[in-house]
Amino acid sequence: MESSRSRKRTRQELDSTGDPPPEREVVARGGASPPWRDDDRDGHYVFDLGENLTRRYKILSKMGEGTFGRVLECWDRETREYVAIKVVRSIRKYRDAAMIEIDVLNRLAENERYRSLCVQIQRWFDYRNHICIVFEKLGPSLYDFLKRNRYQPFPVELVREFGRQLLESVAYMHELRLIHTDLKPENILLVSSEYIKVPSSKKNSQDEIHFKCLPKSSAIKLIDFGSTAFDNQEHNSIVSTRHYRAPEIILGLGWSLPCDIWSVGCILVELCSGEALFQTHENLEHLAMMERVLGPVPEHMIRKASSSAQKYFRRGTRLNWPEGAVTRESIRAVRKLHRLKDLVARNADHSKASLADLLYGLLRFEPSERLTAQEALDHPFFRIPGPT
Repeated sequence: MESSRSRKRTRQELDSTGDPPPEREVVARGGASPPWRDDDRDGHYVFDLGENLTRRYKILSKMGEGTFGRVLECWDRETREYVAIKVVRSIRKYRDAAMIEIDVLNRLAENERYRSLCVQIQRWFDYRNHICIVFEKLGPSLYDFLKRNRYQPFPVELVREFGRQLLESVAYMHELRLIHTDLKPENILLVSSEYIKVPSSKKNSQDEIHFKCLPKSSAIKLIDFGSTAFDNQEHNSIVSTRHYRAPEIILGLGWSLPCDIWSVGCILVELCSGEALFQTHENLEHLAMMERVLGPVPEHMIRKASSSAQKYFRRGTRLNWPEGAVTRESIRAVRKLHRLKDLVARNADHSKASLADLLYGLLRFEPSERLTAQEALDHPFFRIPGPT
């Protein structure tokens, strides 16, 4: 089955009104503003498909939703192309975060390298108390792609190309002393929506051949800079989505650029295995999972841990596990995890040695011992030609 493709239309394909081509038409033409509506109880902008977001943009679909607000696919009547508009909730803290994101995006855009590494901001405006950020329209996230394939892993060659580009974007941010703090597959978007179908290695009981989707292009871009922090500013104590959160954050030791590197390591494992490395929602279990995969937490980090994190350890030297586990299910979840080298060996075949070595460099407990993004790019795992 062919993919639904989002490509720019040529001038000849557009009608003279500036509205989108007929197959994307939703409701009425014209540039009238919709009636005023109260936001919903969470501060989200309320809309109907086919309405306008200012006279310039026509709302075609909802592309996604998060704690920050919603992302809408819109038709830009002025440039005559599809765009993605992030409509931020009308709540002070989210408006403030949006202004930080705009500042970060503008800083990134000062360098030409930004265009191929990070999503491009086109403009922003304040509409009915909602900060609206207009972006180029990209394809699905790597998480969406994994989900579509029922969490079958990407081939290691694709993982290599995704990893190379992700580390290039992180290296660029770190050069500018910017810390993304929320790296995860949901925040890495394919540039194109086009894909091909290939036979899958998975078969059912009747030995029927299954198929999985692979992107036609490996080009990706990093998105969502709403949580980005400047290295020299005061930091919140907790950052990052749980599964990708570095140990120094859990231990209350403070964090800096290396917390992004830990997240990259978790992401690469997920892309080559199909599953999040640390599927947990609780700190002690999370630390137990880390020890299961990587070995014991270094004693010097335990001794320096914050008072609130000391409760996870016995006599300040050993993790209180499994004694401190809340449920037997939690103990089983930790036990079923494999050591990192074994996990990689199950999924990476011919590249397993170099990939495992790279991952051990990214997933060191001690932040100062982790590879930098630039050092990771020089690793043997990436010493083959780049994407076509």
